[in-house]
Amino acid sequence: MKELAYLNYHFKNYRWHLFGGIVFVAISNMFAIFPAQIIRYAIDFVQDTLITFPIFDSGELRADYEALLVKAVLLFSGLTLVLALLKGLFLYLTRQTIIVMSRHIEFDMKNDIFNKYQQLSMSFYKQNNTGDMMNRISEDVSRVRMYIGPAIMYTINLVVLFVMVILTMWSVNAELTLYVLTPLPFLSMLIYWVSKQINKKSERVQAKLSDLSTFVQEAFSGIRVIKAYNRLPEREFEFTEHCNDYKNTSLDLVKVNALFMPAMILLIGLSTILTIYIGGRLTIEGKISPGNIAEFVIYVNMLTWPVASVGWVTSLVQRAAASQKRINEFMNAENEIENSNTEAFETKGHVRFDHVNFEYPDSGVKALRDVSFEVMPGKSLAIIGSTGSGKSTIANLICRLYDVQKGTIEVDGKSIQKINLDHYRSSIGYVPQDVFLFSDTISNNISFSTMIADTDRNAVEKAAKDAYVYSNIVGFPNGFETRVGERGITLSGGQKQRISIARAIIKEPKILIFDDCLSAVDTETEEKILHNLKDLMHGKTTIIISHRVSSVKNCDDIIVLDDGAIIEQGNHQSLIGKKGVYFDIHEQQQLESMKIVD
Repeated sequence: MKELAYLNYHFKNYRWHLFGGIVFVAISNMFAIFPAQIIRYAIDFVQDTLITFPIFDSGELRADYEALLVKAVLLFSGLTLVLALLKGLFLYLTRQTIIVMSRHIEFDMKNDIFNKYQQLSMSFYKQNNTGDMMNRISEDVSRVRMYIGPAIMYTINLVVLFVMVILTMWSVNAELTLYVLTPLPFLSMLIYWVSKQINKKSERVQAKLSDLSTFVQEAFSGIRVIKAYNRLPEREFEFTEHCNDYKNTSLDLVKVNALFMPAMILLIGLSTILTIYIGGRLTIEGKISPGNIAEFVIYVNMLTWPVASVGWVTSLVQRAAASQKRINEFMNAENEIENSNTEAFETKGHVRFDHVNFEYPDSGVKALRDVSFEVMPGKSLAIIGSTGSGKSTIANLICRLYDVQKGTIEVDGKSIQKINLDHYRSSIGYVPQDVFLFSDTISNNISFSTMIADTDRNAVEKAAKDAYVYSNIVGFPNGFETRVGERGITLSGGQKQRISIARAIIKEPKILIFDDCLSAVDTETEEKILHNLKDLMHGKTTIIISHRVSSVKNCDDIIVLDDGAIIEQGNHQSLIGKKGVYFDIHEQQQLESMKIVD
């Protein structure tokens, strides 16, 4: 239960729902106990009446006596019906408090988990797969909800009913009560053993379900690769294996539950037999009435479902504990990137790296080694280098998706770790290397980065024209209202890149970062896009990351990276004059372009 202690603050928020549920459970059980007492009175009354009935020989008195007996039976029946209706009413109110509370807490939990996901750093997402994260916010939360709602409701009902029924039974006859309760210690031991088994097997079931969800998510995301390499049969086989693992693990849990229920019914049945046998002996001895036997049988049957539900409730609690443990692992995860300053910050665009060293915490790869450079407001910086040289790492650090281990990064003369991160990121227009588009309209994707409404078609169209993607968009059947599909799967790589550029420039940021965002377009289109961006880049700090010299040659400053270190720095003409690595890259790309023309 220590894992479920995390939910205590949720219960505090909805304490009146919980308190009301307890009150309604108590009242509904009172109306459940009273009918048993009425039936006892009815049986004893009928028995006493039948004993005295032969005394009345007169036809008139006999008829009056029969009418009185019928009225009494009808009265008892009517009272029993009214009490049953009242019990039903308060059971309804119980569900309207406790079950409604569980739905509210489920809503709050999903929002808390989603907000936590949003706050966690990039290293968290590299260390955890998407399917597992989705499973924790959906399946695991649903299982916790079953504990908050049905499990708590039935547990309260069991405790209240047990206390009321046992006190009532004890007040009637202590000896018979002890005999009736004899099987309960054995039931307690059975519950203890089953709960331990259910806890172990529930954790295994949830782990297998996460594996299955991850596999399916990856299969759907990578369906093009699977089809291209004709790996459908192999993936189907692997999916079957995952399903079999989940099925076998779930069946192990089912077997424990299947053993539990018959054993409980047997023990409850034993209580009923003892009630009739011992109650009959006590009736013969004159210690109790026949109505008391019927009353005790009703009480035993009243306890049947609550006691039988102990196994089910135990299963719910253990599953919820296993799920909450998985949720707590993420909720207690430390956020490596924290916004320590809430003061307003207006970015001018002065970015400075001072002897920065960086190693990815998830993989241990050392990406940057003693990197120092400076970009003045309104100027442009180009970063060029081979794959894996650390170009994208610089973009990640400027956006503060990671924090450096050594050295400092300053923005407008202040450490990036000490400025308002929300305000700072709002002033950045970032086009990542791995373009991501939402399953929405093109218009909504372009306006996503800003407060500009997607209905402001002029701003959206201008951004599309500047990114040289307007003609492609208007060529679609629905134009800007075309839905791009998951991750923009309906568009080409170049179209996705250009829409991503439009999304960055529509907000008119102070800092523009283009991370190899023109790799999927041809040289001619690249020239047109760069020409359109030239005016937009005026007055903005621009960082262009590319492997093409043609993309960076007009920048104010260029740095060449190799294995995480700066090996050359200067403008295009000075670097060409050095005849170093930059010159070699330029010459090689020139030769490649000439071959293409030939």
